[in-house]
Amino acid sequence: MNGIIISKDRVIAQMIIMNEKIKASEVQLTGVNGEPLGIVPTSEALAMAKALKVDLVCESLLSSPPPCRLIGRGAAKQAAQQEKQQERKRERPLKVKELRLTPHIEDHDYETKKDQAERLLKSGDAVLLNVRIQGKEGAQAKELLERLLRDLSHCGAKQSGIQLSGKQAAVQLNPKAL
Repeated sequence: MNGIIISKDRVIAQMIIMNEKIKASEVQLTGVNGEPLGIVPTSEALAMAKALKVDLVCESLLSSPPPCRLIGRGAAKQAAQQEKQQERKRERPLKVKELRLTPHIEDHDYETKKDQAERLLKSGDAVLLNVRIQGKEGAQAKELLERLLRDLSHCGAKQSGIQLSGKQAAVQLNPKAL
C-alpha cells in the first residue's frame, strides 16, 4: 500500500502512491472487494477507479507490474495516518511511577496501593514499588513486595528481582503487552 524510502535500516518516509502518480504502463489490479482483476493498463485502471468513485492505490513498487488496489476515497490516507499514529504510540518511552510503602501496612492501605499500581500498569506506565526499611524490617519488606508481585501478576511483569539495599527494598513492574 505504501512506497517506503529506506536508509540504513530505518524507514525515513512513507508515501502513498495513488491515481495519476502511478507511472507504470500496466498494473496488477485488485477490485474493491478484493477480487483479482488481472493485469490491466494503468489508463484503464484509472478509468475504472473514476467510474466507481474510488482511488487506485499502489501497494508495492518492488514488483513488476506493481500490484494496485481499488480503495474507497480517502481510505488509504486514513489507514496510513492511523498506522503512523499507532507507531508513535508504540515508540512512547516507558514512564516509571514510584509507589512508596512501609513494611507495617494496614490491609486497607495495601489494597489502595495495589489498586493504584494496577491502574498505572493498565495505563501503560511502569511502577517502581519502594518499601522503606528501618532496622530489621528487611524480611517483612521482601514479603510485602512478593505479595504485591503475586497480586499484580495479571497486569504487570517484574523487570528484575527484588533489590534490598540499606534503607529500602525495591522492585520495578513493567506493564504486560495487551
